[in-house]
Amino acid sequence: MAKKGMGIATSVKSGNFRPTKQGAGMTEKGVKAYRAANPGSKLKTAVTSDNPGPKDAARRKSFCARSAGQMKMFPEAAKDPNSRIRQARRRWKC
Repeated sequence: MAKKGMGIATSVKSGNFRPTKQGAGMTEKGVKAYRAANPGSKLKTAVTSDNPGPKDAARRKSFCARSAGQMKMFPEAAKDPNSRIRQARRRWKC
């Protein structure tokens, strides 16, 4: 039987994702669960440090560029300061 979705529980209640008020995105527990369900995955948590190393800085820059595109695709979410995309961008320091 084929897996649906990411192979893990995608609710906030499961502890795999942060509530919107806490910055949205996956938790450390969620990343570990995802990597266990998807062998070979290189998924990592958000880059939230003020002075990341060069690889983490590149990941942050890439995420910020991708999420800026999401803001253009979903202007209603971009207008709402409490939307998940805005909260995640704030957490990543975009």
